[in-house]
Amino acid sequence: MKPANPRILTINGGSSSIKFALFGVGESLQRIIEGGIERIGFPDATLSVKGVNLSDNFSRIVAAPDHKAGVDVLMDWFEKWDGRNSLTAVGHRVVHGGPKYSKPQRITAEMLEDLHKFSSFDPEHMPEEIQLIEAFLRRFPNLPQVACFDTAFHHDLPRVAKMLPIPRHYEAQGVRRYGFHGLSYEFLMGELARLEGSKAAQGRVILAHLGSGASLAAVHNGKSMDTSMSFTPTAGVPMGTRSGDLDPGLVWYLSCTERLDAKKFNEMVNFQSGLLGISETSSDMHDLLKNETTDVRAAEAVALFCYQVKKWIGAFAAALGGLDTLVFSAGIGENSSLVRSTICEGLGFLGIELEDKQNLANAGMISTATSRVSVRVIRTDEEWMIAKTLCRVLELE
Repeated sequence: MKPANPRILTINGGSSSIKFALFGVGESLQRIIEGGIERIGFPDATLSVKGVNLSDNFSRIVAAPDHKAGVDVLMDWFEKWDGRNSLTAVGHRVVHGGPKYSKPQRITAEMLEDLHKFSSFDPEHMPEEIQLIEAFLRRFPNLPQVACFDTAFHHDLPRVAKMLPIPRHYEAQGVRRYGFHGLSYEFLMGELARLEGSKAAQGRVILAHLGSGASLAAVHNGKSMDTSMSFTPTAGVPMGTRSGDLDPGLVWYLSCTERLDAKKFNEMVNFQSGLLGISETSSDMHDLLKNETTDVRAAEAVALFCYQVKKWIGAFAAALGGLDTLVFSAGIGENSSLVRSTICEGLGFLGIELEDKQNLANAGMISTATSRVSVRVIRTDEEWMIAKTLCRVLELE
């Protein structure tokens, strides 16, 4: 029996943050309140909330030395604000489903045990996400929880795109290309179908999720054909603090010359590289664009990012046998007209032509009327996608 007036909470845990949103379930999903805790592990960790009612909006410093403490702060606040028994279910973004989980499903003791095993696949995200699930389980033992896997969208990649060119026996251990940002990509494909129709969504599409974490996906007939991230989210294009693809010989070289062991190398490529590593000042594209005329390091970081994204677009257009639609999304993709124009410059041979005024305005359609490729800016919404998925799994709609 469906509960009356279901209310569902979505949890999206990052390496130093927890985002949440509360939805009411009716004829459609209604976002009631949203927010999150940023800078977990730092003295200035901040809980921010934004609601339909202005009286619900606030931002304050909280004690959140780790994700367990952070989610306790969040749940304490939520119980005060909305009461202990107001929730129907919780949906979690789980970065890695490993080789076993390709569809969203209700979290069980067996799944939790599996997720602990998969933690080594993505040690930067999985342990914290498991902490969040277990914290809710302790506080609300009877509340249904659903895992929405960020790898699921790419689960059926063509075999040639899945395989990694290392000794074959590692594949039996689950070592292959998985791809990430799947919840974002699923949302974007739904929006593309809504905006342009099913024919466009079934065409040759490149999705560019460009934020602090960045990746691209090649999609045809609504299915992922290839993606820039690989076994871990560190691969692909340079990101805020992640390196993206590197020469694997660097591991040996730096171990010999710098005595850099595997742990330190992992820290370097995940937290000290990308835009931060090149600029030596910031991992934030907004900061770099502001300083690129006065700081050559900032300018080079921006240029490298745009150049690498452009290369992936070219590669994926080749893999798809052409291109019908290019979609920019996430923080950089949605908000930086300069980054978009720099990426698209020189891609006229693919049929990409931008309309400058539309691009500067961050309009939904930024290609010219004569462009052979439709270029769009679509705001992604992972929280909405988690909520929609949870409703489907628990049959709440």
